[in-house]
Amino acid sequence: MMLLMLSLFTCLGAKLIALYISNFILPRFRNIQANVDKNTANLLVKILLGSEIKHHLLMQKSEKMVFCQTNTCGVWTFLNPVWTNITGLLQREIAERKRIEAELEKLLSLQQATLESTADGILVVDSKGNVTGFNQKFVQMWCIPESLMKSGNYRQALRVAAKQLENPRKHLATARELCLQSETQIHNVNDAILFKDGRTFQRYSQPQQINGKIVGRVWSFRDVTAHNFAEAKIRYQASHDLLTNLPNRALFNERLCETLIQAHQNNSKLAVCFLDLDRFQRINDTLGHAIGDKLLKGAAQRIKKYLRSHDTIARWGGDEFTLLLPEINDAKDVACIQEQILAAFKAGFNIENHHLHITISIGIALYPMHGEDTETLMKHADAALSRVKLQGRNNYQYYHSVINSRASELLILENSLHSALERQEFQVYYQPQVNINTGEISKMEALLRWQHPELGLIPAEKFIPLAEETGLIIPIGEWVLRTACAQNKAWQEALDLPLLSVAVNLSARQFQQDNLVNIVTQILSEIKLKPQYLELEITESVAMQNVDLTKTILREFHNMGLSISIDDFGTGYCSLSYLKHFPVNSLKIDRSFVCDLANDPNDAVLITAIVALARGLNLTVVAEGVETEEQCNLLRVIECELMQGHLFSHPVSVEDATKLMRKRKYRRVSTSFLVA
Repeated sequence: MMLLMLSLFTCLGAKLIALYISNFILPRFRNIQANVDKNTANLLVKILLGSEIKHHLLMQKSEKMVFCQTNTCGVWTFLNPVWTNITGLLQREIAERKRIEAELEKLLSLQQATLESTADGILVVDSKGNVTGFNQKFVQMWCIPESLMKSGNYRQALRVAAKQLENPRKHLATARELCLQSETQIHNVNDAILFKDGRTFQRYSQPQQINGKIVGRVWSFRDVTAHNFAEAKIRYQASHDLLTNLPNRALFNERLCETLIQAHQNNSKLAVCFLDLDRFQRINDTLGHAIGDKLLKGAAQRIKKYLRSHDTIARWGGDEFTLLLPEINDAKDVACIQEQILAAFKAGFNIENHHLHITISIGIALYPMHGEDTETLMKHADAALSRVKLQGRNNYQYYHSVINSRASELLILENSLHSALERQEFQVYYQPQVNINTGEISKMEALLRWQHPELGLIPAEKFIPLAEETGLIIPIGEWVLRTACAQNKAWQEALDLPLLSVAVNLSARQFQQDNLVNIVTQILSEIKLKPQYLELEITESVAMQNVDLTKTILREFHNMGLSISIDDFGTGYCSLSYLKHFPVNSLKIDRSFVCDLANDPNDAVLITAIVALARGLNLTVVAEGVETEEQCNLLRVIECELMQGHLFSHPVSVEDATKLMRKRKYRRVSTSFLVA
């Protein structure tokens, strides 16, 4: 009977049943009897003695298996009116477990949805390295078929992934090591994986632990290719010039500092060079920034062609470049490179139907001879560059101590130049042009001088290049033009002086002004000077920078009644076919042809050709720089009648120029010309 009761207690559904013990022997309950082991019998004894037993079992209900919790206890009841010992069974299906299971299923669904919504590829493995979960992003990022992942053939999936990596052994070894780590050596990983196709994944892994025991590992993969590319682009733009793609000033200084440390440790030498494109601003202003930018790029590539693989060229700013030449033996190594660069620029540049000629100036400082730190070397290389510019450009020069003092003087000039006009430190001197046949002064040329309060009288060739570079030549040039016109008007109003023209030089920057014609017109109108008494001079190189612009401006001046003269003729590259279309009145032979006239027969041939050319075009010719009677006589033979130079008069002040005009004529006395 006890066995039969236990069988009943452990097999019925979730409800309390109180039965007479005698009922257990009825036939309808025999079908639920079962063999009961010794442990079950012991449990029943405990129940009959008043204990309550709680346990779980799996039962079939509604054609499916469910977990149940069974509470078994003894129940005493009075019946017929005899006390009989009965046993009751309390058995119920666990609703709480069902609720927990539903919550768990909900959480798992939410977790999977979360995994699928992330931009990272997620892979979950157990402690043996078997895959237990992944999201769609993972299979997409690694180009692994989802069917392969679900098939359980993880070795094949691993081979597909490994084939894509640049260094598969390294990354597989890291993964294997992490899977085998013990609970006492828990490591996270955060590194980058490089792919053969250029992609980069950021890999992160963290172990899964339950009660301190590692049961698996979660791997996260993020495609950072675009992010890394954007960061690299930002770093590149911060350290490189975007026009030429050369290192910029910041990167150059950084490399120079590093190279100086190495040179000090290795007891080696290096060179720092400053390079400047001569008169680049003229091209930029005349032809536009687009042409100028292409010229800068072409110049950079041409310089780079002659450098060694470990040399550095950087764009310092504007039209200036810097070179870092490490591991040199002596100055000859540097000179060899610089001579190649200078020679390379002789070929010119073809840019958008323009054949542009430009030269380059180079200043050099050597370590440790000229300095042992970045600042000193850069300063001395820049000083050497300034010296090259003052000596005519298109060359290279090493720094030496004398240059430093001259560079300091140049700096003083540049700083003083900004306030010289306001302080009225400029003066206009005048030099006569003489007709050698009549001895008469035919014209006065206005020449700018600077009376510096500390340095004294400064000739134009020392500060005009500075004024050009700084742009101060625009207001200074306008002041010279206004002053010369006003002085000529004053001479005309003095009844005892002849009526002469005054020649005024226009700089390249002035000639490129959009409102130049208006400025000249306004000055003449304000001063009430007739246009025929003003001659404007431009150099041959300025005239040829932009031929169409030159034609337009000169034609406007010609229509106004002004005279136009081409200065320094023969030193540029003026085409005769262009010259005949320029409305000019005279040509001025450059002094470089005159100074060697007595010694070089070629100069005589050239001057003869220029005079013949001018006569054929109905132009007058003026020879500049005539300093000796021998030069004067040779020019007379060539039939060059108009001359200008120290033989007749140095540039003089207004007062002395007025005296010369009152004397009217020059007469020859021995080997010099005196005012009659």
